[in-house]
Amino acid sequence: MIALSGLFLAAFAAATIFPFQSEAVLAGLLVAATHPATLLIAVATLGNVLGSVVNWVLGRYLLVFRDRRWFPASASQLDRAQAWYGRYGRWSLLGSWLPVIGDPLTVVAGLMREPLPSFLLLVTIAKGARYILLAAATLAWL
Repeated sequence: MIALSGLFLAAFAAATIFPFQSEAVLAGLLVAATHPATLLIAVATLGNVLGSVVNWVLGRYLLVFRDRRWFPASASQLDRAQAWYGRYGRWSLLGSWLPVIGDPLTVVAGLMREPLPSFLLLVTIAKGARYILLAAATLAWL
């Protein structure tokens, strides 16, 4: 249970603004073979998706503070992000698994008021597919 909790927390943290790598934790647990691969993939995906929901909530509700000095994005940056999301829309969330740009995508989805059901579906597909591919590569390497 400790290993699964650690994997969940690593995946959750990796989806937020904190720099963290859940892939190494998943690969290590797959190599240890103490839990079924499907369970590990499900736990990692759940943690990572829930971390992305935190980003979505931040994007959705922090925009009211955009005029404050401490707000992390300028008006022009917000305009660019909104224009970009307006152009590519919800389908850009299929890139939410990507390093560097994936987490900001989930924040912008909240800013743009992406409905939670479509957000959850697309982010779960993207992040789940990443963990499935990682698990397949790890297990093939053994």
